[in-house]
Amino acid sequence: MTMANVNPDTNACADHAGKVAPVINRSRCEGKADCVAVCPYAVFEVRQFTWDELGDISLRGRLKAWAHKRMQADVVAPASCHACGLCLKSCPEDAITLEKFSL
Repeated sequence: MTMANVNPDTNACADHAGKVAPVINRSRCEGKADCVAVCPYAVFEVRQFTWDELGDISLRGRLKAWAHKRMQADVVAPASCHACGLCLKSCPEDAITLEKFSL
């Protein structure tokens, strides 16, 4: 399932495209899509992950993933991130961090 980008406001974002990228903590993300809604550069989508893709997550993370049918945010365009932090502020689970981007 792909969620649409609904916030075209780019005024809050710095010109840092390609320098940092969001990273999702798979043990915390519940796929609520707040990051998708606020990101003006369509960096995220919400999709259903396989158990293998979720990797070595905590027991609590596995329970969350099961409860939410493994629907979680995915970073589909990391180079498009402008480091505005809107996703960080919007995530109710604090599941997103910004880290140095490298190809």
